[in-house]
Amino acid sequence: MSQDQIKSTIPHREPFLLIDEIIEQDGDRIVCAKKFTGDEFWYAGHYPDYPITPGVILCEASMQAGAVLLSAIVGDMDGRVPVATRANNVQFRDIVRPGSEVKIEVELTERLADAFFLKAKVTNKATGKVACRFDFACTLTDTESTQSR
Repeated sequence: MSQDQIKSTIPHREPFLLIDEIIEQDGDRIVCAKKFTGDEFWYAGHYPDYPITPGVILCEASMQAGAVLLSAIVGDMDGRVPVATRANNVQFRDIVRPGSEVKIEVELTERLADAFFLKAKVTNKATGKVACRFDFACTLTDTESTQSR
């Protein structure tokens, strides 16, 4: 799936679109890739002498992959966007540095109406190690209600 196709499924845009490509997608699972070039804005302050990708960025990339997955499962979002409601059991196990590429795997584990429960794993391709794993939930929210906050 190209960047334009990804943008047609989720509302995220640069500089905060954190998925470069969809490697595979079927049913309740999606696999995405993201290459961190080192030009991303957060490296200037996290940390200037030893830049590393913040863990929350790895979580956000996973949630964006989940949003693409949900758009395929739900079909027409009908003016709604996926909004994260929780993250559980977050573990950071490997450092992702500028120049690294990660593989992001997200699986839908349960759905209750418009509430979705997913699990994510981010693997650092440079080391082959799991960089991050966690469970998260999101719900579909009307875009009008997100703008009034």
